[in-house]
Formats: sequence, C-alpha cells, structure tokens
Amino acid sequence: MKKIKTIIPLIITFCMNAVVYWGVPLLRTGIKTHNLSGPADEVIPFMPQFIIIYFGCYLFWVVNYFMASMREEKVKYQFFTADFYARLVCMLCFIFYPTTNTRPVLTGTDIWTQAVRFLYTVDKPINLFPSIHCMASWFSCIAVRKNRKISNWYKAFSVLMTVLVVISTLALRQHVWQDAAAGILLAEVTWQISRRTNGWQIYRRLTEKIANKLGNRIGMRRDGK
Repeated sequence: MKKIKTIIPLIITFCMNAVVYWGVPLLRTGIKTHNLSGPADEVIPFMPQFIIIYFGCYLFWVVNYFMASMREEKVKYQFFTADFYARLVCMLCFIFYPTTNTRPVLTGTDIWTQAVRFLYTVDKPINLFPSIHCMASWFSCIAVRKNRKISNWYKAFSVLMTVLVVISTLALRQHVWQDAAAGILLAEVTWQISRRTNGWQIYRRLTEKIANKLGNRIGMRRDGK
C-alpha cells in the first residue's frame, strides 16, 4: 500500500500534464493567438546544441519528482498539490490566452540542427505561456529544497540544471523570456500557496482513496477473487 501511495501522485501529475498539453489544443478554436517574440529574445543567440538539455531535462524531472514523492507526507502532498494548481493555471492560460513565437528558418544539416528540426516538427509553437519546461524545472528545485536527505551538491546541480533548461528554451526559440519568467513564477507562487493553505489535505484524501481502491483490487487478485 505504501508503494501505491508513493506512485499515485506521480501518475496524477503525468495524466494532468497530458490533459493540459495534448488536450487543450483540441478545445482551443477560434481564439486569437498572441506572438510575444521581441528584440529581447535575441540577447541569447540561437544555439541548437542546447537540444541535449531540452530533451535531457525529462530525466531530471523524473528523478526529482520521484524524490518529492519520497518526502515526508505533508511536504509531499503540498508539493504535488502545488504542481496540480500550476498545471491548472497553465491549462487556463493555454485556452484563454494562447501564444506563439517566431522560430528561425533552419538551414543547417549538422546533427544539432537536424535534432531541432525534428523538435519543431513534433512540437508546434503552441502552449507556450507559461513555459511548462521552466515550471517543471523550478518544481524540481523545490523538490529537493530544504531536504536534509539530499546532498548539497545535488541541490546545486538541480539549480544549475534549471538555469540550463531556461537557457535552452530561449536558445532553441521554443519560448520567449515572458514564458520562462511566468513558468518559474507560477511554480514558486503555487508552492507558497500550497504551503499556507489546506488544499493539500484534499489532494491527500483523493490520492489515498485511489490508493486504497487499487490496493484492494490487487489484494483481491492475489487471493484469486
């Protein structure tokens, strides 16, 4: 049962992300798209090599979110409640204030440019504000923040990785600076709200009900019922 209670928040997070990222485009029709690209976005040059960070951060998220699921009960549920709040806000922004950006014309044939070309093909310039990449990376820092069981070097690595992820979103022209700033701010604000309110208790009761039902079904199958 304990293992089930550990993974349920991770499953809910994955499902919520799928609904927000892939479900919203199906709902959003006939709404004007806003292009937030501007001169400030040219401060960081286009650097296709950052595709390694952009794709590699998924493993970073998995590891740190799993660490969050192993924390003491109150902190764990506060963390995943904050993440739920943040993704809900993302969904509302994607529906009612859809944005896009201006991507460069890719002319190179090197492996890095080819990888970015693949990224542009599978990931259209939608669902940009706030940046989920930046939001999830900041949450990954929160996951290890003030956790005495995590070494200081890994906490420092998490901060460095988050900075690199932010740079990658800008260097690959996947996001503009407003997207990145909004993603980080959203993660921190929802975390502070979750810490100071009782919404995490509702989230805990929900996950415990799901865990109990799954545990009972697994137990029945083991008993041959």
